[in-house]
Amino acid sequence: MPPQASVPSPQRLASKAARRRALISLTPLIDVVFILLIFFMLASSFLDWRAIELNAPAQAAAGTSVEGALLVEVRSDSLRLSGETVSLDALASRIATRLETAPDQRVLVRPASGVALQQAVAVLDRLKAVGVSELSLIRDGAN
Repeated sequence: MPPQASVPSPQRLASKAARRRALISLTPLIDVVFILLIFFMLASSFLDWRAIELNAPAQAAAGTSVEGALLVEVRSDSLRLSGETVSLDALASRIATRLETAPDQRVLVRPASGVALQQAVAVLDRLKAVGVSELSLIRDGAN
């Protein structure tokens, strides 16, 4: 009589299947969670974006007089207020003093060619913080 091949019993097969199910790993789940975390970190913006509102003048306002307006020139190495070299703090204090007597004082800001945009924005932001409501950005006449 030939030796009988050992046939596993149904109970043995069920116990093996139960052991296989118990070996489920959490590694793929953790990998997916980390991938989602990285995706949302890269897709989100944590910077505080502030907008400076600049309105383009209307066609009719283009011919209005700039008499009495303060001219701030932003150069790559300095700031000039009506031809006099000043620091950013001195500029802010002088304009704040001027705004106490004339709250509707018009201020013109003219960045020179080659000035970094961030430097011009820093001046505009400081003037807005002082309380300038009539603020205009003008182009350099050479361009």
